[in-house]
Amino acid sequence: MRAFLPTPDDTDRIAAVFASTRPPRAIVHLRGDLGAGKSTFARALLRALGVRGAIRSPTYTLVERYPLDDGGDALHLDLYRIGDPGELEFLGLDASEGTLWLVEWPERGGRALPQPDIDVLLALEGDGRSLDAVAGSPVGDEWLARLAGHPHLHAFVPPR
Repeated sequence: MRAFLPTPDDTDRIAAVFASTRPPRAIVHLRGDLGAGKSTFARALLRALGVRGAIRSPTYTLVERYPLDDGGDALHLDLYRIGDPGELEFLGLDASEGTLWLVEWPERGGRALPQPDIDVLLALEGDGRSLDAVAGSPVGDEWLARLAGHPHLHAFVPPR
């Protein structure tokens, strides 16, 4: 799936679409250069899932945990500052933890991370951003199918 997001508000709106179609358990890898919108997307998705209060960037803490309205919890990881995937062992994370993982800079975590259900690539494009979402599992395939059928998605997806 490819989408164009002309404004930061559009990033918030598409993140809400992702939230409304989210499976009960999912791992999302967020990729893109600095400033591409990974943290903006993650914050908007967490807000849409009912997180209240401050949503801190885990740039220095590496991981932040948030309770979700549905009783689950989200782990938001930012791996920009790690030098080696082995450093993740010190976090004591288990792939069975959390109902949602949002992982920024997953390439720095290598094989120490669980495989993504959806890989989201954000990039600056003109005055806005592009978003490409690719399934990495059967759960991701189903999620992308639900996204494709969502009535608000057409506002972001360019015609073929």
